[in-house]
Amino acid sequence: MRQEGAATPASEGAGGSRPFGFESRHTLLSALVEAAARHGRRRPAQVEDMRPGRYSYGDILKTTLALGRLACKVSAPGEHVGVLMPNLLPSAGLVIGLSAFGRVPCMLNYTAGAGAIQAACETARIRTVLTSRQFIEKAELGATVAALTGVQTLYLEDLRARFGLADKLWLMAYALWWPRLAVPRGDPEAPAVVLFTSGSEGRPKGVVLSHRAILANIAQIEAALEFGPGDKVFNALPIFHSFGLTAGTLLPLLTGMRLMLYLSPLHYKAIPELVREKRCSVLFGTNTFLQHYARHAGEDDFRSLRLVVAGAEKLAEPVRQAWRERFGLEILEGYGVTEAAPVISVNTPEDNRIGTVGRPLPGIQAQVLPVPGVAPGGELHVRGPNLMSGYYRYEHPAELEPPASSLGPGWYATGDVVETDADGFIRIVGRLKRFAKVGGEMVALDSVEAIARAASAQGQHAAMSVVDEARGECIVLYTTDASLSRERLAAAARDLGQPEIALPRRIHVLEAIPVLGSGKVDYMALKARRAEP
Repeated sequence: MRQEGAATPASEGAGGSRPFGFESRHTLLSALVEAAARHGRRRPAQVEDMRPGRYSYGDILKTTLALGRLACKVSAPGEHVGVLMPNLLPSAGLVIGLSAFGRVPCMLNYTAGAGAIQAACETARIRTVLTSRQFIEKAELGATVAALTGVQTLYLEDLRARFGLADKLWLMAYALWWPRLAVPRGDPEAPAVVLFTSGSEGRPKGVVLSHRAILANIAQIEAALEFGPGDKVFNALPIFHSFGLTAGTLLPLLTGMRLMLYLSPLHYKAIPELVREKRCSVLFGTNTFLQHYARHAGEDDFRSLRLVVAGAEKLAEPVRQAWRERFGLEILEGYGVTEAAPVISVNTPEDNRIGTVGRPLPGIQAQVLPVPGVAPGGELHVRGPNLMSGYYRYEHPAELEPPASSLGPGWYATGDVVETDADGFIRIVGRLKRFAKVGGEMVALDSVEAIARAASAQGQHAAMSVVDEARGECIVLYTTDASLSRERLAAAARDLGQPEIALPRRIHVLEAIPVLGSGKVDYMALKARRAEP
């Protein structure tokens, strides 16, 4: 499929590298204003969350403008402001409002612990964190917030008193009528948000996404999957994660779909019941979350769903089969990275190729470059209008490092090893950082986990490599299945056509595999556990 040492195009979506979708004049706020005009400011029940009440586009605009103006009282233009908030409408309004007034919202992962939050604040030079006192108390995050140094934590409940009569007159008599004139002129290339990589294998980096990048990705998703005002999205994915922010929250807000925001993806029993009660038609999730939802759902809980899209981690075949057999739903697997805002490819109902993550979205160029010692496949490099503006690194706080790869400026090396077929569908082989060199051969740890899932569909599994004096490295498998044996793994490997060298040398049983708030395995936690005496 490719010549050794040469770049091979995986796919180039319609439009090539030209800007796609939303016109360059748009920002998140102007896109929200247009959505309100297109679908009606008074359209009831546009957004729901776990508070009483339902909210129209008029309510959403009011919340966004009020919170943006309120934040201006405690921050300066261009300032990076930490956002430590749950999945609620005011959280989305705060993000859009901050960016509309020239501030840069930085999404802090409240599940990551004080150390990771502190590192994120230092990486983006955050001096002010906005949060909710009620949220901090209910989520028992008081100790986490108290441990932060060099930042002031401000509570929205306390700031409300600073929204005086002049602010209320500005909002009701001016801003709600002429919202684009009520805020500074927006720049589509300005930072709309900073997200932080999960840190599952190292220190988190700040990913700077412009208005242009996020809106382009929303338009790209729309081009691949047919959505409409008749759809209702159920989103429990956290907004501090790119999948939950772009696909789960901003996509429905800016395209007219109704939205149900839920506080946590970990409420496995409650979520299926809510999907049924709210009659949602679209569900975004990760393999881990979808597996648990299927286990706890009743036969009719997902009857209203027409689209279920999985991302953020590999979709296991037993999970796919469970949804197909129990609910008659075919999960559409996609692929993305935070640096691409995040969606790069996705299968569609009309063309769902099992075992792949679909074809690149329109406007995305992709190249597969060979990696010495790794075959088949190569590292995926991408570019497009949805690509990040650059990184903030801990070593150089708030200094933008534009994307570049061996293909040149404007390209991003994903670190993922992939194969592509003749039709441009992408199959993920594994991450470059997640290969072990065993007996002189490179083994993808993702393949080891796939073997474990085939041998034990109900268990949770995670593979890591450790130094081995005789073999260079050896593979260790962590599992929740106490009955999983090397013999069962060997049989599953034969069925999958995997070599014996991909079998783990050691198996450790855990009560639970640690996961991040995004649903991915927390390999740093496993690494720390491995280092324990």
